[in-house]
Amino acid sequence: MAAKSGSRSTYRCSECGWTAVKWVGRCGECQAWGTVAETGAPGAVRTQAVSPARRAVPIGDVDAQTARARSTGVGEFDRVLGGGIVPGAVVLMAGEPGIGKSTLALDVAARAARSGRSVLYVSGEESAAQVKLRAERIGALADTLYLAAETDLGTVLGQLEQIGPDLLVVDSVQTIASADVDGAPGNVGQVREVAGALIQAAKTRDIAAILIGHVTKDGSIAGPRVLEHLVDVVVQFEGERHSRLRLVRAVKNRFGPTDEVGCFDLGDAGITGLPDPSGLFLTSRDRPVPGTCVTVTLEGRRPLVAELQALVSASAAGGSPRRTTSGLDSSRLAMVLAVLEQRAGLPLSTHDCYAATVGGVRLGEPAADLALALALTSSVGDLPLPMGTIAVGEVGLAGDLRPVTGLTRRLAEAARIGFTEAVVPAGSLREGAAPTGMRVHEVATLGEAVDLVTSAAQASRPRAARLAGGTATWDGESAWDGESA
Repeated sequence: MAAKSGSRSTYRCSECGWTAVKWVGRCGECQAWGTVAETGAPGAVRTQAVSPARRAVPIGDVDAQTARARSTGVGEFDRVLGGGIVPGAVVLMAGEPGIGKSTLALDVAARAARSGRSVLYVSGEESAAQVKLRAERIGALADTLYLAAETDLGTVLGQLEQIGPDLLVVDSVQTIASADVDGAPGNVGQVREVAGALIQAAKTRDIAAILIGHVTKDGSIAGPRVLEHLVDVVVQFEGERHSRLRLVRAVKNRFGPTDEVGCFDLGDAGITGLPDPSGLFLTSRDRPVPGTCVTVTLEGRRPLVAELQALVSASAAGGSPRRTTSGLDSSRLAMVLAVLEQRAGLPLSTHDCYAATVGGVRLGEPAADLALALALTSSVGDLPLPMGTIAVGEVGLAGDLRPVTGLTRRLAEAARIGFTEAVVPAGSLREGAAPTGMRVHEVATLGEAVDLVTSAAQASRPRAARLAGGTATWDGESAWDGESA
């Protein structure tokens, strides 16, 4: 029996590698359906040794010039890729429908063609005429940009043989099917076969390839998980449908960093890079408004200045006040509200609270907690914070303020735009000095921060308005020294 069991086949999940002694329809590890397949007896050797076509060479004799990155012509995309795209590298670009994947890929293809390279754009979702109409609209026409509307893998590989391009764009990999694999285009087997064949062709011919992929309802890349392991770079599109801002983030990159983010503006004329996107997240006004506060967030290694807005009003629902967010984590808002009421004495449990960001940016890091708390405080007291003020810091449940990473870069970006006052956690500037022209106020607790900005806001109001108790306005002078305006 032992010998017989030793020759028994094993079954392995193509998604996560989980193994079983018998076939099952659902993986016991990742819970994926239809991914468990027979792999043969454990330890069995079925592949015979063959003479290699190319002998292994010492690493010092390898020519690395062929693996140098080439610019795509789109600066923000080059930033994400780590300087450009490497010949033979395969980039998987994923995102929700209509977010701008095809537009960016077509723009990159046209710029590469204008630089003297030949490009093959394979469209499996649209006809050649539809793609040309988009190319005319965004100005992406070029003589060496070849267009093919194909859904058969064999035909696509034949096009590669005939044209021999330097860059291949496939839109999208889920629409291409192989005649050698059963099933409809887009299923696990088809996607694995198509991606494997295209990756092998790109590696063999040193063709840079961009594969556009679909995403599932939860935002993950559709198809087998092994697809992300096979490619060299995985790029994720992010953005809200009602906003023109698009963020492109590399979640995997074998040739560069994975903490860089590219910012793009998606408009009628195509998608354009935003080297300085901070202005998109600020409201242009000549005087401050109650309920607003500016912070600096880090997207990868890039600091972005963003404005938070809050509105606190008496609740009409009695004991069930509303808590609504846009661009912020609702759980962070609930936590900040609880800390403000318990540690700073603000009566918020009977008030509706609304919090949002400007420009469609999403703030998910805890560094925005302090700015959110001060925006809520400003709305409760109907006191606008003084002009040129930013706040950066994480709020703890005990009411303490915790330092955040990259504070020097955050303050330098804010000072570059023109901010002159900053409220940060105590001890944040031990490793660096404040930027020139900016005064930094270090506070240890949320209560101290509330008292500090409330005093400055009250001092910034005109004397007549303070005595009459009227609506707060700004007279244009600094009030951080506690002097009356």
